[in-house]
Amino acid sequence: MATKKTTGKVKETASKSNHTKDTVGKKPQASSAETSHAASRAKDVIEQQKAFQVSLQSYEQALKALQIQKFDKAKPLLEKVVLTGPKDLADRARMHLNICDQQMSKTKNSFDSVEEHYDYAVSLMNMGDFVTAREHLDKIANESPKLHFVWYGLALLECMTGHTNESLQHLAEAIKLNPRARFQARNDSDFKNMADDPRFTELLYPEGTNA
Repeated sequence: MATKKTTGKVKETASKSNHTKDTVGKKPQASSAETSHAASRAKDVIEQQKAFQVSLQSYEQALKALQIQKFDKAKPLLEKVVLTGPKDLADRARMHLNICDQQMSKTKNSFDSVEEHYDYAVSLMNMGDFVTAREHLDKIANESPKLHFVWYGLALLECMTGHTNESLQHLAEAIKLNPRARFQARNDSDFKNMADDPRFTELLYPEGTNA
């Protein structure tokens, strides 16, 4: 009888030992609530990354617009970044937005003189913004058609953009209003695109043609 009891205890002990091993070997399983929360957090991270990319794209487009002084196009892009972008990016956008507002205000205000307006148009040409420069020069020409330097500026613009015929016409008008424009054009490297055009030579050196 003693032997049987011992055998029973051994079996019981082995059973408990196996149960303990099974418990230790198993990893704790996350609850459904924890799984749902993790999925929600992952989704939020993805959405934040997408929002950042959209804001960054708007910011980069705004900077490109600012470089060519397209303030009216840059402003709504910057405003979007300020409202929806991350703090660091929004702060930078806000700084550029202030500059944009200042420049737009300056552009909208009337210039103190025609000469100042003309200088502004020339600065646009030097920056390569020929479209906006043309708008300003056309406006000046309509308001002050008797000023030779306005037509001279238009002649430069047409030459720089490859419109030779229009350039010659405007330069002829400038010389008609002020003959000194002829001597100015002779030393102006911006007319180099027409240097080999006989019409340009005839316009600048009429005495040689008549001889």
